[in-house]
Amino acid sequence: MAKYITIQGDTWDKIAHDTLGNEYLFPLLIEANKQYRKIVIFPGGITLTIPEGIDTAEYTERPKWLGEVDEV
Repeated sequence: MAKYITIQGDTWDKIAHDTLGNEYLFPLLIEANKQYRKIVIFPGGITLTIPEGIDTAEYTERPKWLGEVDEV
């Protein structure tokens, strides 16, 4: 599995976007790094495991609570 070292101010969704290509994949990061699940904003220097070879289909669809169209 790949590793990611946090930078101060990182959040789960930002890390998911940067490493997995989609911020909605952050539950996969939390699952792979349960010991850090209570952190919202990371300090620098924490090494996280980045899961590989995962089926991302269930996480990449637009969440139903967002509705069908963004309001401008």
